[in-house]
Amino acid sequence: MKVATALASAAIEPREARLLLAEACGFSEASVLAHPERELPAAAASGFAAMAARRRAGEPIAYILGRREFYGLMLAVSPAVLIPRPETELLVELALERRPSTVLDLGTGCGAIALAIKQVLPQARVVAVDASAAALVLAQRNAARHSLAIDLRHGLWFAPVAGERFDLIVGNPPYVAEGDPHLAQGDVRFEPRAALVAGPDGLESIRDIVGQAKNFLAPGGWLLLEHGLGQETAVRQLLASCGFDAIATWPDLAGIARVSGGRLKSD
Repeated sequence: MKVATALASAAIEPREARLLLAEACGFSEASVLAHPERELPAAAASGFAAMAARRRAGEPIAYILGRREFYGLMLAVSPAVLIPRPETELLVELALERRPSTVLDLGTGCGAIALAIKQVLPQARVVAVDASAAALVLAQRNAARHSLAIDLRHGLWFAPVAGERFDLIVGNPPYVAEGDPHLAQGDVRFEPRAALVAGPDGLESIRDIVGQAKNFLAPGGWLLLEHGLGQETAVRQLLASCGFDAIATWPDLAGIARVSGGRLKSD
């Protein structure tokens, strides 16, 4: 089978077909485009057909390839973790603006936020927590791949950091409401439900984090959390009720209110 024939028969988006064929063949995507007449080895054609079938069934490209780029870092991903998304890079940018010396990343998943911060602030001490042991295996692999030394710990939210305080706490916690119709659409159908859903209104995890954060922040420290569409007012109210000031919400590149945060009031 020739490259052009394989691409035409894939029945998926052309760009995705090229990515998967390049992966199956070990070619670059540019090479796939440049040589449509090339004959595919049988093993490559079979591997591509299997990957295209997975994509037709809706499986995310990132899980099929086993990787996703985030903030310039190529990261290993699997169905054990959420797929890092471009809008979460806003959280990294806001974190970096504060030039913290110590950072806690809650629900680190594959390590995307923690590693992005560490690559820009190599002197910072970055602790990354996740309740999923499988997620931490991926985060460790990604840290080793990029030679970025972060402190990975297993447990729910603040449990693994008892008695410690940080200049900055960041997180992309679950924030989807139970029964949200988006859970039956797109990539999220394949992502870990525990990393997506947070109670009837989607705010259970954020309430837990905001309610405890002051016990783990240094004086004047910041808490920054990603949240969902329309949740910004509730999150700002939670921050205000728990002793934060300088409270604000920041939009992503699509103009959607994506991150809210505040600074712990100094006594």
